[in-house]
Amino acid sequence: MSSYGLRIFSGNSNKELAEQVCDRLEIPLGRARVDRFMDGEVRVEIGENVRGADVFVIQSCSSPVNDHLIELLVMIDAFKRASARRITAVMPYYGYARQDRKNKPRVPITARLVADLLTRVGANRI
Repeated sequence: MSSYGLRIFSGNSNKELAEQVCDRLEIPLGRARVDRFMDGEVRVEIGENVRGADVFVIQSCSSPVNDHLIELLVMIDAFKRASARRITAVMPYYGYARQDRKNKPRVPITARLVADLLTRVGANRI
């Protein structure tokens, strides 16, 4: 399979799944460092050129939901700034999906908010 232009990366939530996908597609898992600064802030470093590539980021937003979500947002931003052609967020578990409609007055639709955040930082598809 020709892998030119296709890159798959993983956050910390589900590296095993990302490795299985890459094995199935016979392409290497993209190199990215996702860790924390001393104060707990997320740090992302992309370890390869993604300019013009179709990037797929595999990251579940399972527990701890907020940590995994912010990792995904920061990763997407890093890929956008690195000039990836298209960025797809692959989310086997979509955190906040239970909050997908108003079930009473004055409550947010948080699932929509998360989708808006993902597209705002640069995801072309979710």
